[in-house]
Amino acid sequence: MRIFLCLILLVISFAFPFASHGQSPEFESYLINGKFQAGETALLAKLQQTPNDDLTRFRVGVLQLMDGTERLMQSLYRYGLRQNTLTSFFPILRLPVPPNSNPQPVTYEATRQVLQTLLNDLAKVRSTLDPIQDPTIKLPMRIGLTRMDFNGDGKLDKTESFWNVLTRITGIRATEQAAKAFTINFDAGDVAWLRGYCNLLAAIGETVLAYDERQLFDATAHLMFTKPQTPYPFLADGRKVFQYGDNLDLVDVVAFFHLINFPLLEPQRLTTALQHLQTTLTLSRDSWKLIVAEKDNDREWLPNPKQKGVIPNAVVTQAMIDSWISFVGESEDLLAGKKLVPFWRSREIRGINLNKAFTQPRNLDLVLWVQGTAPAPYLELGKQTDANVWQQLLSVFGGRFFGFAAWFN
Repeated sequence: MRIFLCLILLVISFAFPFASHGQSPEFESYLINGKFQAGETALLAKLQQTPNDDLTRFRVGVLQLMDGTERLMQSLYRYGLRQNTLTSFFPILRLPVPPNSNPQPVTYEATRQVLQTLLNDLAKVRSTLDPIQDPTIKLPMRIGLTRMDFNGDGKLDKTESFWNVLTRITGIRATEQAAKAFTINFDAGDVAWLRGYCNLLAAIGETVLAYDERQLFDATAHLMFTKPQTPYPFLADGRKVFQYGDNLDLVDVVAFFHLINFPLLEPQRLTTALQHLQTTLTLSRDSWKLIVAEKDNDREWLPNPKQKGVIPNAVVTQAMIDSWISFVGESEDLLAGKKLVPFWRSREIRGINLNKAFTQPRNLDLVLWVQGTAPAPYLELGKQTDANVWQQLLSVFGGRFFGFAAWFN
């Protein structure tokens, strides 16, 4: 799930100490002690008295995000999420959930509820952050000191701090002392960035819930959870047909991709997902407009070319920003149906109207999409996307594009 990966990225450079700067002791104590709901309640009471206090509003949004992330982690722990090559490919399932020696059985309906709860939490964060208007807002955070009750046992220990998780999942040496000395100053550009990420995650969640994945769950949930309730209990921890990687069976992996053939269940969710994606692009444009206009140079999460960021060796050039904004514009045209996606089968000059794929959805069959018959209803004549934009994007970012894309949003 992108939420926690973004938070982990925030502490990548904890081995490089900086002076602490301007934290709010009250706000920071809520993060350090994992008191996200208590902090939200206290700060919302303050916000009712001063509704135009954007800094307090920003703090509330951060606490709500932390609370939602903790709730997601606890749900995945409760159901015994497995860590393996397959789960590492999926945003939510790649979260660093600790192993659970005694997990609860999980049903297909329960997994959908976990995702719906996440969507509800993201909506709450968006409603808090969206009204922020102050272009001078600045929120210092020592994010590495944050702790979450990952396993839901009501206790917090050192292993549940962000800096410790960073060490365990990356091997990068991080210490509590370094975390105490490291501050990131989040500003107005970062508010737009965070709002964009909330919309992107919501788009992913709505898309998943738009389809009926029960058959996939019944046949392959044992790859993701320890005790799935399915008609095929013999699949869980049974004899392998073709051992593959970290205790996976190759035939299970093949079955997983074979079963990405989902009946359409709630088509209106795809229209909502489209709106979230379009909002994500708008907010990305807004974010970089604010970042480029910044004149200071103060522990930047997303720096402009004249600033130094807190992530070591992560340099942002004007060419990168220009190429990214071109990518945003091209993506906006694709999602609006103003431009078409080139079709990959020969002897076909029409392109795919991506907007119609969301607003006039059908059942989703991965194999038929690759083969070309599934997107056939969306083929039409028209202006296709500019290949030069995509080539320039890859040229400027090189092999680092996907890493930068996750950061740039």
